[in-house]
Amino acid sequence: MSHLSRNAARLLRSCAAALLLLSSSAVAFAQSSSGESRAAVTISGVVRDISGAVVGDATVVLEEKANAASVEAKSGADGTFSFSGLYPGTFVICAEKAGFREAVSDPLELSLGQKRQIELVLTLRPGNLAATNETPVSFCATKLRANSASMQFDDKPSFTVAGITDWTNVGGHGSDTKLRASESLAKETAALKSSAPAETAATAAASLTTADAHRLAGDRAERSGDPLAAEREYREAVNLDPSEPNYFAWGAELLLHRAIGAASQVFSKGADAHPKSARMLAGLGAALYASGNYAEAAQHVCAASDLQPGDSTPYLFLGKMEKAAPDPLPCAERKLAQFVHEQPKNALANYYYAVALGKRARGSEDSANLQQTEGLLQKAVAADPKLDEAYVQLGVVYAAQGNFRQAIAAYKKAIAANPQSAEAHYRLAQAYKRAGEDQKAEQEVQLYKQADKAETNAVEQQRREIRQFLIILWDQQKLPPPA
Repeated sequence: MSHLSRNAARLLRSCAAALLLLSSSAVAFAQSSSGESRAAVTISGVVRDISGAVVGDATVVLEEKANAASVEAKSGADGTFSFSGLYPGTFVICAEKAGFREAVSDPLELSLGQKRQIELVLTLRPGNLAATNETPVSFCATKLRANSASMQFDDKPSFTVAGITDWTNVGGHGSDTKLRASESLAKETAALKSSAPAETAATAAASLTTADAHRLAGDRAERSGDPLAAEREYREAVNLDPSEPNYFAWGAELLLHRAIGAASQVFSKGADAHPKSARMLAGLGAALYASGNYAEAAQHVCAASDLQPGDSTPYLFLGKMEKAAPDPLPCAERKLAQFVHEQPKNALANYYYAVALGKRARGSEDSANLQQTEGLLQKAVAADPKLDEAYVQLGVVYAAQGNFRQAIAAYKKAIAANPQSAEAHYRLAQAYKRAGEDQKAEQEVQLYKQADKAETNAVEQQRREIRQFLIILWDQQKLPPPA
């Protein structure tokens, strides 16, 4: 076939695929109710090289997982690209350009109205490949199929850490509430590095192995503010000795620095190699939650609690997930009930179980459920009078019953426990409004705005302190890892 014929065939295939992708979106939108206005999905981003410089005129291919249809775009002179007018689904994006190794995104699960910004990093091909004028047109399509089918960690990782960036400029998954929950879980997962299993005590007592030395060097690098060096040390520790502490330290470091897909791979492989490690399953759950796989995340954390029923950590992870997730999580209510049964005087056990019950009964007028929820919250604040979130939920219960005076009293107690609680000020303003006290409502609205601004500034400061890893993915069947 001539070069011209091949190009024509490629163009026809690209057009057909684009029509399939866009027509499926159009059909899906047409099937929604005629009176309902729904925002489309938009995915935009930038293509860079390993130095951080933008890469223009790169081919960017988007594939929708459900029907394997793809559509192409070119990055502009500023490296940016955008796909809009898409119907909700799971998407994978690949970027390629002659002289560079290709880059592929993690799967992106997007719902109505969501917008996602991503960054794809290309690395130069070594030697004479850098001068080639031809990049295999089918390469991105091949990689997309492989990546959208599975993100399982094989014998060798399908990623490398290329650099770091300020991740506050990168779009997070889902609402800010879920994003903050995933950040909190990542930090708490990293804190579990100090809770090594019993067998590590024997290692500490004996002389350190080379792998142990790399892991400890990783700890020192992270503490000194050099996460790139820390990741390299943890990776090398696993290469030398795929022990539970080494796998966990590597996965926790990746998760802390928002390399979510890579962290999921490492924790998954670590859990396969060490099936009795509860913290490995909890870490895998935290990584999956950060990627938006809420149900699967909960199942792994529930499995972690099965391994160590007396340990509070998996239950606390599950409680945070349940509070922030949009829908009730599988096994969450049952496990949180078990948490209360095992630790009846634990304030957070009572609080999180109340949250799970309240979520299940949302929108209903089940008085028995409301009474049980109220009782759990009362136990929570009795055990910890500074637990402002429990007072807020008590106010929500009272407001649902129409008892706005009681709701106001509960919100005031939440504010007394934490004057900077934006949610408490907001709900108190609503309760005052419902009670007809407009002036007090307006005062609380102003306090809410101040508290919300302070919360946002604090979160942004924390995010600036956690730099995100730049991850490069490669096809391990076709290419060696970058040098």
